[in-house]
Amino acid sequence: MKKTTLIAGAISALAAALAFIAKSKQKPAASEAVRAARYRQPRRVLIAGATSAIAQEAAKEFAADGDKLFLIARNAEKLQVVADDLRVRGAAQVETAVLDLTDTDRHAATLDQAAEALDGLDIALIAHGTLSDQAACQQSYALTEQEMRTNFLSVVSLVTLLANRFEAERRGTIAVISSVAGDRGRKSNYVYGAAKAGVTAFLSGVRGRLADAGVTVITIKPGMVDTPMTAHLEKGALFASAESVGQGVYRAIITGREVVYLPRFWWVIMTVIRHVPEFIFKKLNF
Repeated sequence: MKKTTLIAGAISALAAALAFIAKSKQKPAASEAVRAARYRQPRRVLIAGATSAIAQEAAKEFAADGDKLFLIARNAEKLQVVADDLRVRGAAQVETAVLDLTDTDRHAATLDQAAEALDGLDIALIAHGTLSDQAACQQSYALTEQEMRTNFLSVVSLVTLLANRFEAERRGTIAVISSVAGDRGRKSNYVYGAAKAGVTAFLSGVRGRLADAGVTVITIKPGMVDTPMTAHLEKGALFASAESVGQGVYRAIITGREVVYLPRFWWVIMTVIRHVPEFIFKKLNF
């Protein structure tokens, strides 16, 4: 018992130290290198789950570049507020569609609507999802299935349609927000982690498939982020702001990095966690 407690404490201490170092070295999103990568013409950007805190922050960066945006979310009122804000921030065009993204039957028509409204698509950011209630899911397959539809299957649907569209055009970028939770199943959130692991593996395969087609596929793995979705959780040193993570998402898309941990110290943490032996890992309480 003492051994597992020491290991958990060591991981926590390492994580806290890396978080402190990373936060002290954060770079602004609008770095010279990133801004130099702008397209000559406004980019045409689709954002699914546009009212999420991270998506909003990424969208602000695209708006500041004068890009054209097509926003999808299920809450019409929130979506309108976000759209109005992005227009003020400089977006060349902002269009919207109200859609519960678990309604996969409507995905194809909505993507067609977006492409028509913006006269094509250059970038798609998929940012929707829910943080599963692990305890409740353990007692209900129906709830677990619902979480899988939201966090995994709806993403698979969108990526499949976008991959086919961009492959035919021999161009484009698909960026999806997965999670560090998908790197290893933990007893505290394995339903959510399993969905994100599926997303990560699916994107890896799509990336390989489209490698010669001129299409970039980006997997974004945030750690813990201070958003409305995590409002019920106690915040610690490992929590990043939605603003910093959203800016990191923007940087990843502009620079074309294919697998990105946000903040970057999570790559070190998850490398350690992935290599903890199973007989020890299953005894850790985190």
